[in-house]
Amino acid sequence: MSQTMKSHFLILLLFITSLSLNAQETARDLGIITGVMPVGKTNSIVDVSGVKVGHTTLIKGDAIRTGVTAILPHGGNIFQDKVPAAVFVGNGFGKLAGTTQINELGNIETPIILTNTLNVATGIDAVIKYTLHSSENEQVRSVNAVVGETNDGYLNDIRGQHVSTTDVLNAIKNASTEKPEQGNVGAGTGTICFGYKGGIGTSSRRLPKNLGGYTVGVLVQTNFGGVLDIGGVNMGEKLKNFAFADELQNNVDGSCMVVVATDAPLTSRNLERLAKRAFMGLAQSGGIASNGSGDYIIAFSTSEDVRIPYQTKALYKTKSVPNDWMSPLFMAANEATEEAIINSLFMAEDMTGYQGHHIKKLPVDKVLSILKEQGVLESE
Repeated sequence: MSQTMKSHFLILLLFITSLSLNAQETARDLGIITGVMPVGKTNSIVDVSGVKVGHTTLIKGDAIRTGVTAILPHGGNIFQDKVPAAVFVGNGFGKLAGTTQINELGNIETPIILTNTLNVATGIDAVIKYTLHSSENEQVRSVNAVVGETNDGYLNDIRGQHVSTTDVLNAIKNASTEKPEQGNVGAGTGTICFGYKGGIGTSSRRLPKNLGGYTVGVLVQTNFGGVLDIGGVNMGEKLKNFAFADELQNNVDGSCMVVVATDAPLTSRNLERLAKRAFMGLAQSGGIASNGSGDYIIAFSTSEDVRIPYQTKALYKTKSVPNDWMSPLFMAANEATEEAIINSLFMAEDMTGYQGHHIKKLPVDKVLSILKEQGVLESE
């Protein structure tokens, strides 16, 4: 093949890829509305001002289908300017590094990293290096890296531990406030959800001014099972693809990592309460928190009113939302989590990986047809 033909072929390939990406639409783009609250500008976690997201996607050969997703609570030095945070564990069959210190001190001091189960240690190593080499951290001697995971070992050669420290650092370096990619990207590259290709999903909710005007954004890494529900319709049953449909065995194990961000000034105690409501969104999507599932929700606030300085010699005041104002935020976390999970399915694509294993994407056209039959969507 001549150089000219190779160039034309490459241009054609890029064009086809672009068409494929542009063809992907979120559930909301297709008229499926989750809940009643308005969404933010991009309907993603970055609608919470300052939050940044970056991906490293690893698709190599026939067996490597994995990656990294980094979530930065703000663009400054997170170690020096910590954010209040909390963790809620729906089912603890998983590995979320950094949990005990978050529970003890009520804050996060590093980027949040999501990857696969056997590369959690790599994520920790990278976050420590990133923090130690950040400006102003020359005297730091202890770092609480926050690294979560799901097991992508069906589509990915997970035993090969193919994620490198550089891959994690690149995800952090490339993090931006642009709307993050969804589906088969980053930590969601090789994941499976409700028997279909899962991945990264995101959504947001914006409270009206009379309820505070705050924003809640959610990002999920979906790799779990149950009985899929979309728009109040038992989609798992309609599609004949649901937990224990074929045989009574533990075939729904996986995990779901949920990251909840808000600009509402919340204490770690109320952030834990917010995280619990996000777990309700997972349940509303049809998740059952099976025996082997690691279902973790990390919630943090970006508000400067509740930031925690690394070192201070004086008392400092915080302004936080009172308990009586929390219910709208609870509702926002619930709705955004459910929609983020659905988006991870709608934005994913078919994938073939390790040992020739193949997972199909959610049959979106069939889903839309069922929703029209059930009166959830209007027929054309």
